[in-house]
Amino acid sequence: MPAKPRVVPRQTRPEREHDYVRSPQLGYEAPEETGVVRCLSHGFPTPLARWHYHDEYELHLITSTSGKAFVGDWIGQFHPGHLVLAGPRLPHNWVSMDVPEGGVELRDLVIQFPHEPLANAAAVIPELAEVLPLLERARHGIEFFGQGERAQQHWGRVKASRGARRFAAFCDFLADLAACTDYRLLSSVQLQSEDDDASLDQIDAVVSRITEDLAQPFSAADIAAELGMSESRFSRFFRRATGNTFTDFVNRVRINRACQLLMESDKLITHICYEVGFNNVANFNRRFLEIKGMTPSEFRRQAEVRFGTAM
Repeated sequence: MPAKPRVVPRQTRPEREHDYVRSPQLGYEAPEETGVVRCLSHGFPTPLARWHYHDEYELHLITSTSGKAFVGDWIGQFHPGHLVLAGPRLPHNWVSMDVPEGGVELRDLVIQFPHEPLANAAAVIPELAEVLPLLERARHGIEFFGQGERAQQHWGRVKASRGARRFAAFCDFLADLAACTDYRLLSSVQLQSEDDDASLDQIDAVVSRITEDLAQPFSAADIAAELGMSESRFSRFFRRATGNTFTDFVNRVRINRACQLLMESDKLITHICYEVGFNNVANFNRRFLEIKGMTPSEFRRQAEVRFGTAM
């Protein structure tokens, strides 16, 4: 009997980007030309436009074409002027849908930078501490509105500078973004607590418990009792810390886990529904539509586009 052809598994996980692939021929600056702030520019199509992640933050400005953006579990439209700050290891890709024949020479203006040097510097330079909340939000991706033209000017100044002048231009860019109030977070939920460390530890414990066992039924009353609080006090405490009611938060975490499974597996949607803790498909579909703006099946179809043309 002839051997059956080997089926190659579908690649569904993001590719990790390493330094050795960051060639100047692709638009990167040569390593000897940069410090902690690295500029990158490229057109489309390009091998760089792929579903990937890396250890650095990435500030990403689109200058031409429109299409679909993929940041973590968020899928949305982009147009020229689209500006996103993606945190370390947050997968992302931009896939243009209206590329003229022959492609475009310039589509992306990018700045990459690591966390550690900024965090260490902020510990001894108080002026830098004002950007730390911005970096915390970036863990889930931030889209800024109305910043495209100014961001392009900032990028040009950073690109044209070296040494201390480059770092100063970069800090000026970050300061503008830290002060910007017209933005949205793209992927997943985020803690927003300004409470003391003990309160944050309590919230972190609750959130960890939810995320580690999504199939378990969760009751605000039970968790409140465990923390020695009344249910009403726990509800106020939780909403202040997360920006969501307890039920909404649990639903969002479950839907975000469902997004991950839809993107990274071929599991049936029905199976995913129960795996993430919903007890009926109709409720799962309804909550998914409320939170993501599309059905689970449509999300899976659109997620296929994130690989673009550069595989």
